[in-house]
Amino acid sequence: MKPDLFEAPDYYNLDELLTDEHKLVRDAAREWVKRDVTPIIEDYAQKAEFPTQIIDGLAGIGAFGPYIPLEYGGAGLDQISYGLIMQEIERGDSGVRSTASVQSSLVMYPIFKYGNEAQRKKYLPKLASGEWMGCFGLTEPDYGSNPGGMVTNFKDMGDHYLLNGAKMWISNAPFAQVAVVWAKNEEGRIHGLIVERGMEGFSTPETHNKWSLRASATGELIFDNVKVPKENLLPNKSGLGAPLGCLDSARYGIAWGAIGAAMDCYDTALRYSKERIQFDKPIGQFQLQQKKLAEMITEITKAQLLAWRLGVLRNNGTATSAQISMAKRNNVDMALKIAREARQMLGGMGISGEFSIMRHMMNLESVITYEGTHDIHLLITGLDVTGLNAFK
Repeated sequence: MKPDLFEAPDYYNLDELLTDEHKLVRDAAREWVKRDVTPIIEDYAQKAEFPTQIIDGLAGIGAFGPYIPLEYGGAGLDQISYGLIMQEIERGDSGVRSTASVQSSLVMYPIFKYGNEAQRKKYLPKLASGEWMGCFGLTEPDYGSNPGGMVTNFKDMGDHYLLNGAKMWISNAPFAQVAVVWAKNEEGRIHGLIVERGMEGFSTPETHNKWSLRASATGELIFDNVKVPKENLLPNKSGLGAPLGCLDSARYGIAWGAIGAAMDCYDTALRYSKERIQFDKPIGQFQLQQKKLAEMITEITKAQLLAWRLGVLRNNGTATSAQISMAKRNNVDMALKIAREARQMLGGMGISGEFSIMRHMMNLESVITYEGTHDIHLLITGLDVTGLNAFK
């Protein structure tokens, strides 16, 4: 088991932009990742298993609903703190960050924002503590980038709703106690429903044979005449904008998280470049390797500034969906390119599980696709700057 020697790059002294609370939150997450995630994550990725024993630790560092108020079990932190926690967790593994992102932004966020007080009190404290884990059902077998075309539906049966349909590529599904599911009513309007494990007709088969996010549990959600109590409908927002509002929060977290993966790849490549000797000198002394490292730290620094500014806008309540799309797209693309360059710097060792780079690279191939593909986010920016809709 290799020691975790990670040192976070801060080329532009961005720590000066953070409050003491931000740094305390980040450093606590960083130390937890070093102690509880990096020593085991390679083995779990090789086995394609999620390490369920880390759930308590994720809750302990405030990774579940960090911005949810204290009265509901959250940490009551701001958006930059949320981003920094996601950054540190993804430095360990994108799949672990996915678990925390889903719990926070796709399960707790809609219950807090769109639910009523009874729903908040029933679900949020248990989700914040990790006693209950949750998942988010939006993507369907035939509807990914076009979620509005969903066919999952529910009917009003008088004293309950009857839910039918299926969702796929759902993080946390195999072990989640709670699913926030998006379905159309009889008028075709999209609503959120809270579905609990144990409801008859509700099943969550696990997805196997993944080459990416192997240390994350992924599955399907199957609804076969599931009776959902009427009090489980999220009452305060409906329409496609409701799930998209959740995705804004999650995409924001991804914009920070991808920086963590990039930093880990850069730090690994930098250290290796000083230790690996070829032609009687460390490879870091060669111009092409310095070019790679110089470009990596430049792109990481730009991404850090983008995420920090977006965090300020989120704290002010002024960040737009298009701004979030830009940051998600840019930062994940940046991280994936850095992972590929870092892999080349390590040569054959770059594909070995002895180092984290290949695992990050495979994970990021999912991150660049989920919660809005690379191309879809580009078109969101295009729509925003031109006012012309390329989706129609």
